[in-house]
Amino acid sequence: MIKVSIIGATGYVGCELVHGFAAHPEFELVHLTSRTFAGQKFSDIYPVFRGVCDIVLSDDDVEAAAADSDLVITALPHGVSSAKVPAILAKGCKVIDHSGDFRYKNVETYEKSYKLDHPAPELLEEAVYGLPEFYRDELATARLVANPGCYPTCSLIALAPFLAQGLIDTDSIIIDAVSGVSGAGRKADLAYSFCETDEAFKPYGVVGHRHTTEIEEKCSFIAGKDIKLTFTPHLAPFKRGMLATIYVKPSECYKDVTTASLYEIYNEYYKGETFVRVLPEGTLPDVKAVNGSNYIDVGAAYDPETGMIKLFSAQDNLGKGAALQAIQAANCMFGLPEDTGLKNVIRGV
Repeated sequence: MIKVSIIGATGYVGCELVHGFAAHPEFELVHLTSRTFAGQKFSDIYPVFRGVCDIVLSDDDVEAAAADSDLVITALPHGVSSAKVPAILAKGCKVIDHSGDFRYKNVETYEKSYKLDHPAPELLEEAVYGLPEFYRDELATARLVANPGCYPTCSLIALAPFLAQGLIDTDSIIIDAVSGVSGAGRKADLAYSFCETDEAFKPYGVVGHRHTTEIEEKCSFIAGKDIKLTFTPHLAPFKRGMLATIYVKPSECYKDVTTASLYEIYNEYYKGETFVRVLPEGTLPDVKAVNGSNYIDVGAAYDPETGMIKLFSAQDNLGKGAALQAIQAANCMFGLPEDTGLKNVIRGV
């Protein structure tokens, strides 16, 4: 068995990691850490795990966790991970990090977006962006993986086929994306309390949201040129789920665009991908259809009246948008089929 430990196991991402690994046939959970709940069993914090995961939570001694683990997954705040990851790597342990600390190749972009000084910028070049659909070959030999943000995953999967082939005007990209409340994390904050979010629906971070630069950098890599785009996140009154609606114009070389051709491009680009589901034409993504899973559903439409292409994607922000995608990446890192332990991680209703 491959031994895995989770640093910051009692947040929503940490809990979803435990959910995914608990029934994984090749990984064994050995350490779960939590400064807030150290000394208590994980199942005391999340009672649904009684008899499934009763591991006693330790403090966040990352070096102790790394000493007898093959993989350590950090689910810590931005700025905290970057200080701890080097010590884990020094123990010869592989790392998947969920913060934004290692997602960028350009340290100046990171520091401007997160308003933090990076303590280990030398690791940015080594870190592999943990989107298996794009970087599975690099993941196979990686020792440090930066798990993508949820909004970037939802946006990049939808845009990549058209960016890679030069089919869209890269100056016209507008992304409107909606997330469930769990995207804000497990914290006591008035803005995310039940009475504040129930029946509410609102934009936030409308200028300068830090995921904008992450999306822009990865889009630029795919397209082979510098890209700036418009991104607006929204908060919706459901626990988990994410939907992106993306507006773009076809490029000069794609004048024969039709809705049918958009689906042809999606089907060809994602042919053979287990977790990217290209929906039948006429069926559009719905967050309920991906809830609790590692799947991301994509669809598209062309509006001949306006000449605009509309791209749609839906995922679980804690699943493909975070923890379950990390398990998909971990499978790559250890030479396992990507769907190991994941194809049946879905909810019935």
